[in-house]
Amino acid sequence: MSTKTADRSTAGDATSSINQSDEVPERLKREKLRSHFLEGERTLIVYLPPGYEQEQDERYPVLYLQDGQNLFDGNTSYVPGMTWHVAETADALIESQSIEPLIIVGIYHAGEQRVTEYTPVRDRKRGGGGAQRYARILVEEIKPFIDAEYRTLRDPAHTGVGGSSLGGLVSLFLGIWHPEIFGKVAAMSPSIWWKEGWILRFVQSVSPKPRLKIWLDMGTSEGESAVADVKRLSMLLEEKGWEQGNDLHFYLAEGAAHSEAAWAERVGPMLEFLFPMERI
Repeated sequence: MSTKTADRSTAGDATSSINQSDEVPERLKREKLRSHFLEGERTLIVYLPPGYEQEQDERYPVLYLQDGQNLFDGNTSYVPGMTWHVAETADALIESQSIEPLIIVGIYHAGEQRVTEYTPVRDRKRGGGGAQRYARILVEEIKPFIDAEYRTLRDPAHTGVGGSSLGGLVSLFLGIWHPEIFGKVAAMSPSIWWKEGWILRFVQSVSPKPRLKIWLDMGTSEGESAVADVKRLSMLLEEKGWEQGNDLHFYLAEGAAHSEAAWAERVGPMLEFLFPMERI
């Protein structure tokens, strides 16, 4: 294992290491970042597309995903052995030229502070409400660090953010809150119910409509209220100017539950919508 240390005031105190001892593939890089805004050290897992090391002049779009423990490594996932298979899916889609080569950054959640960081407003019973501070670590520290360490395309048209459940909620919030940073959002099974549907009121208040491409989904086995909520959100987005098939894709996954396995099934279609290979 080789280790290098980056010391940038804009990126916090970060350590970058190539880890092949934990069955992490060569193109998955493990990073450590200590934030100036949030307590503790944050782990990042960075997926690099095939050919990254060979194509030294190429720069790549980036997708930042929440709950990084669940994306690549069955040893760290919420359900042991059950991951989203993000690397395998991205590799296959890039190889088939179904999507453009991209960098994917999995951001580990903060354990007991996950609910706080992933919720935009405080709920009287459940707490939370720290998403604006979480936005600062992502916008002011993690993204600058990734842009400095890797060959990225840095504009919002090539930068996405995504996640599932509360991770989907915070990703939708981040995209709408910072459209000058993120131009693509993957909101998978988002927790629209938080604070009596606060995100619906937030979307309703948005004006003008930000330039944002949104993937939105839900499984039909996640509960009647969850399905009803996501349909309301999809209709509201359309009322605000998003167009199905253009900058919005709403997908109801028949029979899918609220689980890592279900989200793994939808990683491919999500990537194909948000990062399609441009045809000449």
